[in-house]
Amino acid sequence: MHSGTASSGQTKDIVRLPRLVISSTSGGGGKTLLSLGLARTLSRLGHAVLPLKKGPDYIDAAWLAAAAGHPASNLDPFFLDGDGLRSQLAHAFRTLLTGEEQQRAVAVIEGNRGLFDGLDVSGSCSTAALARELRAPILLTLNVTKMTRTVAALLQGLAGFEKGLSFAGVVLNRTGSARHAAYLRKSIEAYTDFSVLGELPRLTENLLPERHMGIASFRGDGLSETAEETLDRLAAFVSSHVDVGTIMERAAQAPSLSAAPFWRAPAHEPDVRPTIGYVRDACLWFYYRENLEALERAGARLVRLSLFDAEPWRFDGGDGLDGVYLGGGFPEDFLESLTDSPRLRELAGQARRGLPVYAECGGLMVLSRSITKDGRRWPMAGVLPVDIEFGGRPRGLGYVRGQTCRRTPFYPEDLIIPGHEFHYSHAVPGSMDNDAAALRLSRGMGLNDGLDAVTAGNAWGSYTHIFAPALPCWAVSFCSLAARWRADRGE
Repeated sequence: MHSGTASSGQTKDIVRLPRLVISSTSGGGGKTLLSLGLARTLSRLGHAVLPLKKGPDYIDAAWLAAAAGHPASNLDPFFLDGDGLRSQLAHAFRTLLTGEEQQRAVAVIEGNRGLFDGLDVSGSCSTAALARELRAPILLTLNVTKMTRTVAALLQGLAGFEKGLSFAGVVLNRTGSARHAAYLRKSIEAYTDFSVLGELPRLTENLLPERHMGIASFRGDGLSETAEETLDRLAAFVSSHVDVGTIMERAAQAPSLSAAPFWRAPAHEPDVRPTIGYVRDACLWFYYRENLEALERAGARLVRLSLFDAEPWRFDGGDGLDGVYLGGGFPEDFLESLTDSPRLRELAGQARRGLPVYAECGGLMVLSRSITKDGRRWPMAGVLPVDIEFGGRPRGLGYVRGQTCRRTPFYPEDLIIPGHEFHYSHAVPGSMDNDAAALRLSRGMGLNDGLDAVTAGNAWGSYTHIFAPALPCWAVSFCSLAARWRADRGE
């Protein structure tokens, strides 16, 4: 359970980390319930739980972090190849756990969708592909409602569908009775090699609150006491019905991994170290930890901000802000407060002067001229030339791939940008100049019909979220732009 170095041309980490991937046959199979309950249980038993989520996901990752008591990372085969994924796992192990914690560590990796569901018929970017690259045992959770012997056939098919996978066992979810569970167990033991490691009875109430982007977040990235109570209840439920000891034994059977350094390029050291603020509050809180780390490696000094700060932000002096990063979130829940926010008005004024501002999804909405919800129009910062309307159905969900249409302060022309989008809002038709869009998507919706990203001065706003390790130029460009802004102010 430790990391070391092995020298063979290039220095690599040898990581010995018990780990498992939790997956199912589809969404709704019980992955999140089992992942959260198991993470909280293992943490209470004295293990240092490293929480990880497969695919682009901020909300589930935040819940996993709360359950485990450690920050979470997203492992995404869309952004990184096998070497990159192994390096990211090793990096998270080294940086999120102390040396003492590494001796008692276990990684709980929650998959997404069904085990073999990917971007195409070949299953690229699936949970199975991730588990294979990480050489991690797979713990299946199956919704067995109104099933008996068929579950054995289902498991046989899953086990033989692709090569190179290792299965830790199966947890039966939503069993109807002790008799039902016994029938299932006998069928699985008779026809498959799977170990039944738990039987979760059907619940009369859903322990996980829902909202349109997944399980509810309560107060942005600060989970409430209600959320803590939910996690405790999940842990009690899972620990009472799952063989946690055997699951840990199977996780410990995962082989050692050889991983190159995650950040392969040396840290950029600008002549001027700019100060970049990132807004993280109940309104905007969707950030990849790796994006913030990339900015620091590129030379930035980061400052956490809130659009609801009582005191004004500093834009002058030696420690004044030289740039602002606005992530995603739920601005539609705070429209009245945003309209009245002095900090938003300050930011708008500085952006019009040329302050570098990078905004994703919710941040784009905040920088727009207005947001319309339920027929009422709310004025926003007015920095970006677009109006936004919030709707009741998804407008863009999933991976995107785009190419920049023109040169902008953040990106050169013709740059390929991989990313993802999650939004129920869209650009009001006719409110933006389509010819001025900075990003044309070959995959994804964006602001409207595959066009994304609007700019104004040194401000960029898009529905596309980026993952900095897959787009190394982003952090360097942002920091260079912020450093020039500081130099132009004569500081």
